[in-house]
Amino acid sequence: MPDFNEISSEIRQHNPGEAAVRKKYLKRLCETTGRNTVLYYSAWLQKRGNLPLGIDDTDMNGFMSVFKDLDRTKGLDLVLHTPGGILSSTEAIIHYFRALFGTNIRVIVPQLAMSAGTIVALSAKEIVMGTHSSLGPIDPQLGDSSGSFISAHAVVEEFETAKKEIAANPKNSELWKVIIAKYRPTFIGDCQKAVKWGDELAKELLSTGMFEDEPAASKKIIVNKIVKGLADHEFSKAHDRHFSAQQCQKFGLKIINLESNKELQDAVLSVHHASVCTMMQPTIIKFIENHEGKSHILSVQVQSGK
Repeated sequence: MPDFNEISSEIRQHNPGEAAVRKKYLKRLCETTGRNTVLYYSAWLQKRGNLPLGIDDTDMNGFMSVFKDLDRTKGLDLVLHTPGGILSSTEAIIHYFRALFGTNIRVIVPQLAMSAGTIVALSAKEIVMGTHSSLGPIDPQLGDSSGSFISAHAVVEEFETAKKEIAANPKNSELWKVIIAKYRPTFIGDCQKAVKWGDELAKELLSTGMFEDEPAASKKIIVNKIVKGLADHEFSKAHDRHFSAQQCQKFGLKIINLESNKELQDAVLSVHHASVCTMMQPTIIKFIENHEGKSHILSVQVQSGK
């Protein structure tokens, strides 16, 4: 298996272009599995700033493009690397996946699928992860009055703590009044709804996909355990908490260990390393690509300095 440095060297020495190398390895991954293979990759680890690096409604056009003319009977392997994104967009994209491929969907996580990316993974029949791969908490993030994004779970948790402390000692109300005043009107209610929405969506996806054949009684127990593990802010402590393949298995998710299949491991990591090389290009921030070489690339214009 070529590592990152070897793939970088391949791009430099033979000058086939980083896109050609990436497409070559993505096709090889498809040949290894015999399944439709689509790569969704964000440059969120390479680039910062106010850029559309997460899952949003514009991605639907990309998926529509790369799914066109695929043999849907071969199912879908989605190679996913993302910080997450907008919950409503994520839900719509997942429903689109299932409308085309049913539940014959597998999500491969070469490194990180966080937040809404984890919810996409929950829609799959099984998740392929290496010892280096991670999922993240599924607590929704909402924009506050400053324009920053904040954990909906953390806001609800803080509000519940305020109610308890004020009930125990009314003198605490003045302190909590200052803290709660930082939120815009209806924000706490929006956070409560977002938490409920995220939990309900995760349970629905798990119940109708990964555990659809499980008896109803045991299904409920398994699904509730998984969602509690992934959504409980008190357990995760932070929105960027990384859950390893081993931890995800403890939650109850069906995880395929990438290292158990050397050929698959080589193919997946080659795609990953080639994608990292792509994201080192200054203008590319996100792309969706299929094994036939059809791509939907999101680029930004870089302004040169004086």
